Amino acid sequence: MQEETLENRAKRLRYRSWRRGTKELDLLLGPYADTALPGTEAGAMDTYEVLLDLPEPLLYDLLTGLAEPDSLTGTPEGFVALVASIRAFHAGPKS
Repeated sequence: MQEETLENRAKRLRYRSWRRGTKELDLLLGPYADTALPGTEAGAMDTYEVLLDLPEPLLYDLLTGLAEPDSLTGTPEGFVALVASIRAFHAGPKS
């Protein structure tokens, strides 16, 4: 079986980001993924994929600040920074 390239993996994760199941999460994750995933290394994509695998209510709470990522156990290194990055992406000025 052929290993997935980083470019194809980024495309697959971007697709998953835009089709989470709720419009709110699509709008939180989709634009971030479009901007941040191209050119990302494999380890960071692993962490992002862990984030995408979370249940929707928990993921929404993490991204909107209703829950803190450091309260979760078993998350990979860089998970807290990833959540902070997504929050900062949406808090920044829009062009």
